Amino acid sequence: MVSSFAVDFRKTYYILPNLFTLSSVFCGFVSISISASGEAGSDLYQAALAICFGFFFDTADGRVARLTKTQTDLGRDLDSLADAITFGVAPALMVYKWGLTNFGRWGIFFAGLYVCAGVMRLARFNVLSRREAQSGHTGPGKYTLGLTIPASASVLVFMVLVAHKVGHYRMVSDGVVAIVVLVLSYLMVSRVKFRSFKDLRLTKRTIELALLIGGCWAVVAMNGVDKSLIFLAMILAYIVLGIAETVLQMRRTFVEHRKDKKAQAQEPETPPDDDVLRELGAFDATDET
Repeated sequence: MVSSFAVDFRKTYYILPNLFTLSSVFCGFVSISISASGEAGSDLYQAALAICFGFFFDTADGRVARLTKTQTDLGRDLDSLADAITFGVAPALMVYKWGLTNFGRWGIFFAGLYVCAGVMRLARFNVLSRREAQSGHTGPGKYTLGLTIPASASVLVFMVLVAHKVGHYRMVSDGVVAIVVLVLSYLMVSRVKFRSFKDLRLTKRTIELALLIGGCWAVVAMNGVDKSLIFLAMILAYIVLGIAETVLQMRRTFVEHRKDKKAQAQEPETPPDDDVLRELGAFDATDET
């Protein structure tokens, strides 16, 4: 006799991706706690490591949801809230304690501006995603509008990690830190398009490119270069690539617009319509004397 209280374990699959997302939130809270109560140096290094664990859980929750086919609206909204905490508030407080305290209230403003830009970026992403879903477009896009908040947070995190690894608490000046925070804040709410890499397929060219990047990374790492510095260089290269592609696209659009405008200026004037001339009496017979 089968018990009427049998548990359907398939329903528990919906919990798995949310557990990964909540784990990311917990990592963000740990980072915030360490940054708020800790001192400069090793404490901020631990706060940065906590955000790195958040990167792992943030990447895993989407993979788990797709593998188990448990993508829900709750999971999407929960992921955005988790990103706001783990990659918005946590790195902002960390970088404030690391390099913005000397600015006083302006330092709080810079860090708060980063959080506001990140939340705005997440809200815009949710709106655009829902519009695409309503229009029937479900495939992943090749580009994403604005720099993602995890990518922005990774720049701040790896800056702290690199500074700790090289043995110096401060590697750059306060002004440079403030400029980096402001630039990242602008890029998140800008209309600069960055590659999402969600449309990648397992092709021969993709495999060759991955092997080339992995080989270069291994060679550089074997020569004693710190891994956090390599990751920082890679994310900066990704940002520069997005800006360069956007500038080239704008230049291409500007050149095409100038060509169209020039072609319109060189077109001959259209002769007047015969019906209009007839109404004006241009074809009426004239008396000759």
